[in-house]
Amino acid sequence: MSKPRYAVYYAPAADSALWRFGSAVLGYDASTGEDVPFLVPPGCDPATWPELTQEPRRYGFHATLKAPFELAEGRSEDELLSFARNHAAGLEGVALAGLSVTALGSFVALTPSAPGADLQRFAFALVRAFEPFRAPLAEADRARRLASPLTPAQHAYLDAYGYPYVGDAFRFHMTLTGSLPDGRIAPVRQALAAASAAALPAGPVRLDRFALFRQDDRKSRFRLLDSYPVD
Repeated sequence: MSKPRYAVYYAPAADSALWRFGSAVLGYDASTGEDVPFLVPPGCDPATWPELTQEPRRYGFHATLKAPFELAEGRSEDELLSFARNHAAGLEGVALAGLSVTALGSFVALTPSAPGADLQRFAFALVRAFEPFRAPLAEADRARRLASPLTPAQHAYLDAYGYPYVGDAFRFHMTLTGSLPDGRIAPVRQALAAASAAALPAGPVRLDRFALFRQDDRKSRFRLLDSYPVD
């Protein structure tokens, strides 16, 4: 049986409009571990929407800060939770100009409306802070990452942190769909943009917390373990 995995994510407060929107698009609330009624964007087929969101539903609505990892030898979940609680006390949140529905390759996600160096620093600081809790990457996981084309810098990040898309390779995104056929990408993006405009307030978004998620085994969905507000 595979070991539990943990991840450091940005997940909005569970009572926020953003959390409700993302969870409804995916049909899963990671804070409760329960399925929720789908928010099917206008013009999309309710019969096929569960399939289009199947992959991100496994992870829950989030933006990856530190990618899923098994605990290092000698480390415990209690130690991880305690460290996260103490570490949050010294962090400052990040203000985003807003979030936009964007096509990233073959999938659709919410991304910052404007880039920001503060966001990059916030994310990379968390990657490094939690590194002592990460077990070395399993060979199968490493091979899976190497199957995608990586730059030399991304290859170095993979070796150092178990994930290639950190540091200057990091791109904040909150995934809303799985991989879509070419002809579906633009229509689904437009439909999700309309749904988000109706469900979410316009304007700045503050990243005022980070969260720990847990996956019991590789076949399970991720659940929110705890959320840590920052100043």
